[in-house]
Amino acid sequence: MHEVTGLSLVYDRYMGSTTVKVSVATRERLRALGGATYEDTITEALDVLEADRFWAQAEAAAAWRASLSADQQKAITQSEAAVDHAFDGIA
Repeated sequence: MHEVTGLSLVYDRYMGSTTVKVSVATRERLRALGGATYEDTITEALDVLEADRFWAQAEAAAAWRASLSADQQKAITQSEAAVDHAFDGIA
């Protein structure tokens, strides 16, 4: 069971909570990671997973763009420049 703190009580009161069934093995993996609470450990793991997926998508997009012909890349660059110019001066 995770440690109950004042902050977790406030979070539970205003954000609500739920129960997620996981295997004993998964629970033990969470415990072994050593976060202050299961919530903290899961949140940190999700943050890492989201960052990993973001960078994987960014790398895939860069690879796709690199695979385009010079003319296709130039057209995209010009299109992006036109959009940037349209937003110039907007604060």
